[in-house]
Amino acid sequence: MKPYVRVAALAALALGLPLSACGKRSAAPTAADGAAAQGAYRVYVTNERSDDLTVIDGASRQVVATIPLGKRPRGIRLSADGRTLYIALSGSPIAGPGVDESKLPPPDKAADGIAVFDVASGKIQRIIKGVSNPEQLAASKDGRLYAADEDAGKLMVLDIATGRTVAQIPVGSQPEGVALTPDGKQVWVTSEGQSQVTAIDTATLKPLTAIPVGERPRNTAFSPDGRRAFVAGESNRVMKVIDTQALTTLNTTTLAGETLKPMGMAVSNDGRTLYVSAGRGGQVLALDAASLSVQGVAQTGGRPWGVALSPDGKLLYSANGPANEVSVIDTATMKVIATVKAGTSPWTVAVVPTVRP
Repeated sequence: MKPYVRVAALAALALGLPLSACGKRSAAPTAADGAAAQGAYRVYVTNERSDDLTVIDGASRQVVATIPLGKRPRGIRLSADGRTLYIALSGSPIAGPGVDESKLPPPDKAADGIAVFDVASGKIQRIIKGVSNPEQLAASKDGRLYAADEDAGKLMVLDIATGRTVAQIPVGSQPEGVALTPDGKQVWVTSEGQSQVTAIDTATLKPLTAIPVGERPRNTAFSPDGRRAFVAGESNRVMKVIDTQALTTLNTTTLAGETLKPMGMAVSNDGRTLYVSAGRGGQVLALDAASLSVQGVAQTGGRPWGVALSPDGKLLYSANGPANEVSVIDTATMKVIATVKAGTSPWTVAVVPTVRP
């Protein structure tokens, strides 16, 4: 690199500006490893209706790339090494609760799968098949994908390297939320149709138990130490805290406010605060993780769904579907400090640390 070009690049980095111009496709960042720069990260947003991925620079809050993915991208997970994103794609038509599916267009099953997205190149490397109408998923350190097969009512366990199906585990009708405990020893799957969450031993791939939770549970989140699980029931606003070792309920509360529809969740780095998106309620709530009492409310509007924290926990990002934007929330004040335009119907977000060039 010529000296004057290097100086310009370093100056841009110092100001937190992206080095690539916005457009339909631009250079994606290098994934994090042990040399990750302090506070440097990108926010990746799946857009369900525009079938693409919005990439936002964490420092400048500018969109630096919009990348086509495939039909209905929804759930997104980062690999343990920070180099790969796994993104659920679905050819099934969009349908809300209670919709007569017989009147919908036929599903495009060829579009179903899990996209393996290389963060460094900003490209899909391949599509892993073997799962029908996936919505959410989790990726383990030992090279497995756990994906909810909504059509079959099963958790599909897939080998990432080969794409081979390792196991199919019944978990109740309309499975959605999939999450691994921090130690990777259990995977939890919510069933919307049966209002339960199933805890599965990842060593034996056998269910440990199914625990009743709120109606239409969307997600599970875990405390950083993995001892507590949080499950949100969208329809009746019931929040539960569950002991992951005893597999018993520690606390249950019902969120006040008929318009609140708890969906996405994130837990603070110290484990004291649970952030919950309220869907059609147009808010993101900060709850005390022990008592589940409301400590703060951010007014986002636009039906917030998926949420994710910045690496230092100072900012929370929410994907606001109908508004086609992402809210940036200061977690200290629970105020929206910025909004960033995304694609059409942003569904969820993933935060990926980056390294300097």
